Amino acid sequence: MARYVVIGAGIVGLATAHRLTEEHPDAQVTVLEKEPRVAAHQTGHNSGVIHAGVYYKPGSLKARLCRAGSASMVRFCAEHGIPVEVCGKLIVATDESEVPRLRALHERAVANDLPVRLISGEQAREYEPHVRGVAALHVASTGIVDFTTVCTTLAALVEKAGARVRLGTRVTALSTRGAEQVVGTTDGDVVADVVVNCAGLYADRIARLAGVVPPARIVPFRGEYFELRPDRRDLVRGLIYPVPDPRFPFLGVHLTRMIDGSVHAGPNAVLATAREGYSWRRFDVRDVADLAGYPGLWRLARGHLGYGLTEVRRSLSRRRFAHSLARLVPEVTAADLVPSAAGVRAQAIAPDGGLVDDFLILRRDRQVHVLNAPSPAATSSLEIARHIVAGLPAPAAG
Repeated sequence: MARYVVIGAGIVGLATAHRLTEEHPDAQVTVLEKEPRVAAHQTGHNSGVIHAGVYYKPGSLKARLCRAGSASMVRFCAEHGIPVEVCGKLIVATDESEVPRLRALHERAVANDLPVRLISGEQAREYEPHVRGVAALHVASTGIVDFTTVCTTLAALVEKAGARVRLGTRVTALSTRGAEQVVGTTDGDVVADVVVNCAGLYADRIARLAGVVPPARIVPFRGEYFELRPDRRDLVRGLIYPVPDPRFPFLGVHLTRMIDGSVHAGPNAVLATAREGYSWRRFDVRDVADLAGYPGLWRLARGHLGYGLTEVRRSLSRRRFAHSLARLVPEVTAADLVPSAAGVRAQAIAPDGGLVDDFLILRRDRQVHVLNAPSPAATSSLEIARHIVAGLPAPAAG
């Protein structure tokens, strides 16, 4: 019997385990998760958007897996009774200087074979009456869902298929013993034929436990959110995004109607002082030492100091945050915003300071290390799992 261990019970790990139980129903599949619940970090703190795949380089893993994943995620939710809505979204150019970038985005979306339409500012207000802009890109296939609910459903399906989801089990070692993979944990060793590392914020550290030198380092960026007061939710019908700056992996502060009807605003993106740094108060000595000693981060900082300072200033000022939103919806004021839960994005940065802009999946012998899977990983998770499992080696005989 083949034995598989998946490290991490976020959406990519659980989707991979689910795929393994479907492709190899006779296999022994174990998911190891250090937290007492699934979807505890990136998956459980994101904006719930099922992305269409507008932003990603044609032919890249992100472009291919996001487009396919958008459709398969909606199908999965419909099949399992998970509330989901394909509501579409607007990407809005607030002045003429942004129109060339909007057109370039349109060209990229068309190259990715997506249902998109360039529209005027007046047409945009037919979708979002309170929006202000000179032009917009309407993306019909964008949707919304609660990805934590997706994860609890995946975990239930995995366990129903005979696999184990071991919560509260931290991985402490990973080594190869002949044809076997030995995963040391706080609850004893687990022996496997194949290990898939989907540890998210800690994926590079798990890889190093196995003796792998990752080609990039995980750097945590905190995404800070507000939400609109309930009596102001009528300002937003769906999803309203700015035209992003192509130099950065962040999409800019935007407005997102969630599946529960609330409207979230954000995220502001600042360097976190812990891999689980959901507030300015959270500080981890090891994580900060890792950041301070990594040349890639310093090279990134030198090139983008102005951008970083803007994000920090907005983090410290609700008025500045509201001003950014008001470029899209002028009626939004600081008084309309109430704090919401933050998230942390695990962004891989190369030693030269370059941001890894595609999914990064490293295969080594009988190990797979998912080393960069930020947004749109939740959208793409079922297809990432298909991609991972399709490339796994056959377990050794005997």
